[in-house]
Amino acid sequence: MRKRLARATAAAVTATALLMTLSGTGSAQAVGARDAVAPAAGTDWLHTEGNRIVDEQGQRVWLTGANWFGFNATERVFHGLWSANLDTVTRQMAERGINIVRVPISTQLLLEWKNGRAAPSSAVNTWANPELEGLTTLGVFDAFLGVAEKYGIKVMLDVHSAEADNSGHIHPVWWKGTITTEQFYSAWEWVTARYRANDTLVAMDVKNEPHGKQSDSPRAKWDGSTDQDNFKYTCETAGKRILAVNPHVLVMCEGVEIYPKDGTDWSSTSAADYHGMWWGGNLRGAKDHPVDLGAQQDQLVYSPHDYGPLVYQQPWFEGEWDRTTLERDVWDPNWLYLHKDGTAPLFVGEWGGHLDGGPNEKWMTALRDLMVENGIHHTFWCLNPNSGDTGGLLGYDWATWDEAKYAVLKPALWQSGGKFVGLDHEVRLGGAGSTTGLSLNDLYGG
Repeated sequence: MRKRLARATAAAVTATALLMTLSGTGSAQAVGARDAVAPAAGTDWLHTEGNRIVDEQGQRVWLTGANWFGFNATERVFHGLWSANLDTVTRQMAERGINIVRVPISTQLLLEWKNGRAAPSSAVNTWANPELEGLTTLGVFDAFLGVAEKYGIKVMLDVHSAEADNSGHIHPVWWKGTITTEQFYSAWEWVTARYRANDTLVAMDVKNEPHGKQSDSPRAKWDGSTDQDNFKYTCETAGKRILAVNPHVLVMCEGVEIYPKDGTDWSSTSAADYHGMWWGGNLRGAKDHPVDLGAQQDQLVYSPHDYGPLVYQQPWFEGEWDRTTLERDVWDPNWLYLHKDGTAPLFVGEWGGHLDGGPNEKWMTALRDLMVENGIHHTFWCLNPNSGDTGGLLGYDWATWDEAKYAVLKPALWQSGGKFVGLDHEVRLGGAGSTTGLSLNDLYGG
């Protein structure tokens, strides 16, 4: 059930209506715990108010972006740097309205950086990227943060897998081999501390797609225990340790795969006793066992993933189905209720797929319209063309954009007055001289 688009019709729903709700200044925040901690440098930190994400002035923002993977894989840098220029790709993303990039990474690579064992990657073509000549993988990541800042893009880190492995995401939990849960926590603390003063890196996605079925071992569960395989507890622990270092970053907590039906518990090995969902997409447990980040609860964002029938023919894609049935039977009970109840914001960390002119495109359009109408934050999967079951926004030359697929995504990118809105107060999305983007100060006034 993973990495998951040849023609899009003109979207009936645009971000224009949402803009009217996003333009309100919202209410001022008063959280004593935040005031008690010396603020990190920068003015672009974000927090939550109910089901909204807001800036430090309480002005509502909309995080709308894309995933770019590779740091999680054996290459240990963005895929595509073997032919594409880092600055060029980042600028193009900004000019096309992507205001945040979710960057998958591995615990193994973070530990290598932490222990001073960063090395250059052979996947970087220095003819295409002369500015990256001689840089280690850590140096390339730092260079990306600098380029992202130049073009007004914000960044989220996502621990995609324990090991630096192109298929590492298939492993269901956050520990593996020599990588322990404690090392997972310490890796998060280290990277948070390194970039504590850099408000380009505004969010941490604790672990990508915890999963596993009832009879799998190991598998991720969600309950009120402190068991090693309880992702709710793991997300709380990692979140609190991250926020102890920098109380201003957003903590993204994904779901799991299955959750026991009423009257059953995690001891059952019968599939009939569980509600199934996409990997990381099952947040039913947050109703009875919500993630508790203590004094920094206003940094919590729940982050489900959702995909279409070309990734996997889920039961809800059988027979007659449409947006109404998806919302009622799938999205509402698994995660949308958190938004509707005002519990916390939602960030759909992965969605996307091939355009088939049929069911997959039907699903994609339905989810996109839901997110636009509700102001739900998201990052599209993905920029990379080499995602086997989804394809990407870029063609295999890493230079040509798939305009049909981008046309599906574009209505779900934050826009105002025909321009894309970034998350930086000073720098317009697309850079200082951008004619296609706005900064938050442009939108709300300095």
